[in-house]
Amino acid sequence: MALRPLKPTSRSSLSLALPLRPEVMKPALLILNHLEPAHLALIAEHYDVRYAPTAAERATEVATNGKTFRAVLTIGSIGLTAKEIDAMPALELVCAMGAGYENIDTAKCRERGIAVGNGAGTNDSCVADHAMALLLASVRRVPAYDRATREGIWRNALPLAPNLSGKRMGIVGLGTIGRRIAQRGLGFDLEIGYHNRRPRTDVPHRYFDSVMSLAEWADYLIIATPGGAETRHMVDTPVLRALGPAGYLVNIARGSVVDTAALAAALRAGELGGAGLDVYESEPAPPVELFDCPNVVLTPHVAGWSPEAIFASVSQFVENARRHFAGEPLVAPVL
Repeated sequence: MALRPLKPTSRSSLSLALPLRPEVMKPALLILNHLEPAHLALIAEHYDVRYAPTAAERATEVATNGKTFRAVLTIGSIGLTAKEIDAMPALELVCAMGAGYENIDTAKCRERGIAVGNGAGTNDSCVADHAMALLLASVRRVPAYDRATREGIWRNALPLAPNLSGKRMGIVGLGTIGRRIAQRGLGFDLEIGYHNRRPRTDVPHRYFDSVMSLAEWADYLIIATPGGAETRHMVDTPVLRALGPAGYLVNIARGSVVDTAALAAALRAGELGGAGLDVYESEPAPPVELFDCPNVVLTPHVAGWSPEAIFASVSQFVENARRHFAGEPLVAPVL
């Protein structure tokens, strides 16, 4: 379904949609993640939208209008709980805008026969670009050099930053995003290794059967694996020590995959060369324990955010939902 741009629409006007005749009534949709007014307007062309991006608004909408919702749009870090699903007896479809869906209770959805879709493929290039930006910034010490320049410090007084190229990049999670990161790494003459639950047969890169063995081999360790209980603190003190004082860590996946306390300790002790993080265990609160660590580059979970990526994600949600209500398979099904 092609989406045409509309003028921005206020949140209040979306919540006060005029009643429609029953035969043309739009399905009721609850949106839990932040969206720009123009994107809300695009979705509101097709659905009766209730917008609840804050915890208080979310609780109110579920309690007040839960029985009416046939679809929910959320993101992986916000999710949708079993209790909320139970409060929505008409719910048929839950979609995550991004690829992640770790906090959507998929077991409850499966039990209820609720379809689940995601935004797989809509922001892969954007995330891969950002992963390389974080790697370049930390390896080449761009933020520190920027600060030094503003303070009038010339290069002779600064530590040398190593080449990025000609090294080994290890990727934890060689899904669609991981493969795009690998493509970019090849452009920097990097040798690529990876760890998955099982080897892939469609890539030429070297497979490692554990994160530890990958970290021992790699100069750079890029985290691109899904979040959740199975991957919580997968990158811990032993893995960071295996990566070593000349090694660099980049995480564009989920904050829970990296043990933040272990990372802070490794950076302060010089056991790790540097890190670039777009995600944290504490988010949306900043990782204050990393603020005074040497050579760490931080961004506020924006790796998958660009005008192009957000529009593609909104478009894919609309198409997923259109297909569901038309009785067709989702373009990006989870369940």
